[in-house]
Formats: sequence, structure tokens, C-alpha cells
Amino acid sequence: MKKEIAAVVFFLKRLIKKAEKLEAEKVDLFVERLTVALQEKFRGHWYTDNPSKGQAFRCIRVNRFHKEDAELLRACVESGVQYTDLGLPKELTLWVDPGQVCCRYGERNLAFTVASFSSDDSDDKEDVTKKVTSAVERVTSDYHSGSSSDEDNGCREPRYITGFSHRPPYQQSLLCHRMAGHVPVFCGDRGDSRRHVVLAQ
Repeated sequence: MKKEIAAVVFFLKRLIKKAEKLEAEKVDLFVERLTVALQEKFRGHWYTDNPSKGQAFRCIRVNRFHKEDAELLRACVESGVQYTDLGLPKELTLWVDPGQVCCRYGERNLAFTVASFSSDDSDDKEDVTKKVTSAVERVTSDYHSGSSSDEDNGCREPRYITGFSHRPPYQQSLLCHRMAGHVPVFCGDRGDSRRHVVLAQ
């Protein structure tokens, strides 16, 4: 758990530093308080034999509906930092799971691995640092453009999303209706074994 928390905190620290809104001492105090907050939150919700169990509980999420993550806010309060001074992207999701930290920036983008760890303790710290640095660059290169994935990108064509067939029907329906800002036009079989969703934009 400590390695994964260290990776997500290092990732967030790099993002915050890149925003250049806080002094180095404030950033250090914030990440110190965030580390403690995440350790306390994840205790009792860390399942190495089933890493996806408790994933939603351990998720750090910021988007237009959930503008402030509770643990980030707690670390801000405890370190005397204004939440807005973190300079985080408008849409960011971090999954902190046993053996892996993943990120998705923007609600429509695919998730990618920030850091992964094997079960043995021979982790290459330099390799993790490179991966986290690369992940920060990936996020900030899109977000410095000032656009959000929910903002108009000029594309008005319907999008097809595949891969729902592995979920039970009730989850497929929920996923269709949860897609923020979109109206589900069709959800179900289209004559083949895959399920599709056509979203009106």
C-alpha cells in the first residue's frame, strides 16, 4: 500500500508543481498530509488478493460534478492550502489499487498506468519515477490547452462505444445513462455478439 500511495502522491505533487501556484514548502506540507489521509482511508480497504475490490472507495476523482475530492480537500485544510491553488485538471480520476496506480484525465479518455509494482520488492525506483513523470506530461500537455473533454470539440458525429457485453444488463443500462452530458439513443444488441451504445451529442 505504501508504494502505491507514494506513487499517486508523487504524481499529484508533480502536477501541482507544474501549475506553479504554490510555494515548494506548501506543496511539501500538502503531500505529507495527503499521504497520511490516504493511508488512513485505505487501511482496511486494501485487498492484495483481489485488487479491484474497494477500487471505487480508493478512487481519487475530480470532475464537473465532483469538483473537490474529500482526501485532497482534507490535505488542503490540514496544510493551509486553498484547493483551487492545487491547479489540478478539471477532470481527473486516479485509481490506487494493490500493484498499480492508473489515471484517466477527461471523462472520455482511456485510462493509463501511472505506476505498477510487482509482488517482489525489487522495484526499480528510477523506473517508477520515469513512468510517473511521463504520466504527468501526458496529463498536462492536454490540460494546458484549457479545454475539457466535455467541451465542444467541433465533432458532432455519434460515437459508438463497444465492450459492454462483459457486463450484466443492469450495469449496461446504468453505464448508458451515466454518461454525463449525453442522451442515450440506443443501447442493446445490434445483431452481433457485441453491445453498442450510440450517443447523441
